[in-house]
Amino acid sequence: MRNYKTQMEAAKKGIVTPEMETVAKKENMDVNELMALVAAGQVAIPANVNHTALSADGIGKGLKTKINVNLGISGDAKNYDIEMQKVDMAIKFGAEAIMDLSNYGKTNTFRKELVAKSPAMIGTVPMYDAIGYLDKDLLEISAQDFLKVVKAHAEEGVDFMTIHAGINRRAIEAFRR
Repeated sequence: MRNYKTQMEAAKKGIVTPEMETVAKKENMDVNELMALVAAGQVAIPANVNHTALSADGIGKGLKTKINVNLGISGDAKNYDIEMQKVDMAIKFGAEAIMDLSNYGKTNTFRKELVAKSPAMIGTVPMYDAIGYLDKDLLEISAQDFLKVVKAHAEEGVDFMTIHAGINRRAIEAFRR
């Protein structure tokens, strides 16, 4: 049983995780050196325990540059099969991260399939998904509603999220105008 919740927590406890071993091998570096960088917050290993298909990668000091592919379901790209073909292509060509920018309808069907098949890290933008997920207008979404979406994404296996913290009253007024 794991006695840590994050890679950083494990590193600070001196625990070498399977994810750290994978990253160290990919980066051709000593796992203890990597663990020290993770413990210091200089390297992040986004690795959700619910993303069982993940082949971990690290981001940060002294590591190789990673390739991220943006895709997802939207009003203009509603075809799940085509978006999944993009996922297959991203994996085939070695993308280390896939950013699911889905913002149309009930996107969790696509996201669950994406997490189940992708060895690449999966990221999302919960604010993009909030309107469809909650079936509410943007102006009706509360902080608790937003956190519900963040929690759902985490439970589905998403490894990292972009949080648009710049949305404030002034921005909301601009949206209204």
